[in-house]
Amino acid sequence: MTSNGKTISVNGRAYKAPERPTVVICLDGSEPGYVEKAIEAGLAPTFARFMKDGAHVHASSVIPSFTNPNNLSIITGRPPAIHGIAGNYFYDIDSGTEVMMNDPRFLRAPTILAGVHSAGYKVAAVTAKDKLHALLADGLDYSTGRAIAFSSEKADQATVKDNGIDNVLEFVGLPLPEVYSADLSRFVFAAGVKLIEIHRPDLMYLSTTDYIQHKTAPGTKLANDFYAMIDFYLAKLDALGCNIVATADHGMNDKHLANGEPDVIYLQDLVDRWIGKGNTRVILPITDPYVAHHGSLGSFATVYTGEVSVEDLLPRLRDVDGVELALTRKEACARFELPADRIGDIVIISSRHKVLGTSRDRHDLSGLTERLRSHGGLTEERVPLIANRKITLPPGHLLRNFDAFDVALNRIQ
Repeated sequence: MTSNGKTISVNGRAYKAPERPTVVICLDGSEPGYVEKAIEAGLAPTFARFMKDGAHVHASSVIPSFTNPNNLSIITGRPPAIHGIAGNYFYDIDSGTEVMMNDPRFLRAPTILAGVHSAGYKVAAVTAKDKLHALLADGLDYSTGRAIAFSSEKADQATVKDNGIDNVLEFVGLPLPEVYSADLSRFVFAAGVKLIEIHRPDLMYLSTTDYIQHKTAPGTKLANDFYAMIDFYLAKLDALGCNIVATADHGMNDKHLANGEPDVIYLQDLVDRWIGKGNTRVILPITDPYVAHHGSLGSFATVYTGEVSVEDLLPRLRDVDGVELALTRKEACARFELPADRIGDIVIISSRHKVLGTSRDRHDLSGLTERLRSHGGLTEERVPLIANRKITLPPGHLLRNFDAFDVALNRIQ
């Protein structure tokens, strides 16, 4: 990370130093239709104004279209091959264990937030779930008085030493929200507005949760009310003079049968029937501590084949109804820019309305109170990118969601 005058270099990309408070937002699970339907219902006038007078384009997310790899791509400006976070969860071959990838020791690249902070600017990050907090805050030095980072989930535990701020509930003026609620994201926005009003960070990152999107489709009352809430806080940030760029980590689709049951391909059961138990290991990178709303079922899986021939297994997997892609590690890493040492021998992506599981008896679906909606595949790759001011892009430039900081700092007018 280097700073040259008013240009800050992070991971080989140059960013102009913020000239006004700049806010980059990851609206978790925001299929473009959510915003569009809320606008149609007359509940999102700020979004409508941004899209008319500012910018509204579509971008591609990182594959797998899961929370951690995309949030880390957004905040580093680079794909998983560079920052190393290829999922929420992976198989550590060296230790022979399956582990959560929510510790900064797994991160292989500095964040843009840390780069701007190191250059002498004030930064802040608020995330809904605590699983992302340590990763997003990596490299921040709270002793400088120029960094604040905390999660809604554990806002009551924030300290000046560990988060750059204390008494967060009093500061925000809201009670600690439930993890499985829209209020977890509301707290993110309310905190963001307060931080701009009181601390005036030069650069701030806000990341919400996709609890609502897992529960309901675009255009429903629940979804529209949620985006109306976001719209309310966007208006406040805009009125405070911020440059605002909002994108998403992934979209969302129905993943269920006509009778309402999840439409699942249980890969471990399938492969075990073909070649016997104990010969392969299926890993679902969607797995995280918050499985109630998706049961660890998503549209991306990776298989460690052990002594089994990849060439023998691939054709059989490709013939399975609902499998959109089955690729070798080399093919998947080249196509999706993934770190080879954190991906199995085979990568499998299911079609729009299918999800991938391990073994049927390993999935607790008791927490699914609604018909399953999930993500992870190519059909959840298309996401919005919305700015409150016009942006300038090179002709033919294909946007990725991890261009959000580039747009906010370099391309907004």
